[in-house]
Amino acid sequence: MAGIDVLVTSSWFIVALLISLTFAPRIEDAQPGLGFWKYVAGFVFAVVLYLSVLLHEASHAVVAQRLGYGVNSITLHFLGGMTEIDGQSRRPRHEFWIAVVGPLTSIAVGLAAAAAWFVVPDGLVRLALQGLAGANLIIGVLNLVPGLPLDGGRVLKAAVWGASGNQHRGSIVAGWGGRLTALALLAWPLVMEPLTGQQPTILDLVLVFILGLFLWTGATAAMAHARIRERLPALVARPLARRTLSVPEDLPLAEAVRRAQEAQAGSIVTVTADGSPVGIVSEAAVTAMPADRRPWVAVSTVARKLEDGLTLPATVAGEELILAISRRPAEEYLLVEADGTIYGVLSTADVDRAFRENARR
Repeated sequence: MAGIDVLVTSSWFIVALLISLTFAPRIEDAQPGLGFWKYVAGFVFAVVLYLSVLLHEASHAVVAQRLGYGVNSITLHFLGGMTEIDGQSRRPRHEFWIAVVGPLTSIAVGLAAAAAWFVVPDGLVRLALQGLAGANLIIGVLNLVPGLPLDGGRVLKAAVWGASGNQHRGSIVAGWGGRLTALALLAWPLVMEPLTGQQPTILDLVLVFILGLFLWTGATAAMAHARIRERLPALVARPLARRTLSVPEDLPLAEAVRRAQEAQAGSIVTVTADGSPVGIVSEAAVTAMPADRRPWVAVSTVARKLEDGLTLPATVAGEELILAISRRPAEEYLLVEADGTIYGVLSTADVDRAFRENARR
């Protein structure tokens, strides 16, 4: 897709091989005498099936982009696919439409394949359409189950968010939906024989365990993430900033340190002749510099150049603050006011400490 990386994990090839082996006997029944080519035809069917999964994920990406979100990549893996979207949904209706479009796309593909099945003569194509229709209808319906990390869980999250006005509460409720779904799935082998008259096979048990574990861990991770995000609004950069002293780039380091101690400043920023900030003095580099050398080296030699991403607005807070730090990891960031004046320096260590304190409350 234009502007979006499509990634295929190595686990996909294992699934494709399993689909090829499972589908081969049905291909042999539909068209006897193919020999080894029945496995090739099975692999082709696996590719077509995953193209429909790609279409499912692409629909998420297209809707997200139209609603103003960036999309980094689409990944096809053992259990289907995943679309990586920048940031969290800003509104409940955005969450709803981005989530629901995927299952609806799969159901539409399934219905189209089923309709084509009625007009195509017997043969491999008809068999492929039957498998494509069944798989996509199952994918579409199961993805609407109201529990994270399924798309239906995001639909439930959007509904609770819209009703309560609390996004995090929506995630918690949808996470519990995912956990209950996982428990129901894990209990299926126990009731399979009484309900269907068939005993579960080893393959049934393995698949149930893998899918149940996937749902449980995904739901649990979503709930933990929601609890963390609920505390993020209390994380504000301005009160965490260290008082900063601005000094010329060519000032001797010893004099810069003396002035900072006199001003009780916790950080030093180097500036040009016109007062524009160009670097943040590294506390670790100053400590490592022997005291007898400090009068003879310029303060700029222990300053980190202010590259892109190292200057943040003094008002940055919450998730925006965490994203800014994760996009451009560094020990310190320069905080500036709206008019460009220096407010202070934000240390990553201070942010980590404040986050841990908030988490304990």
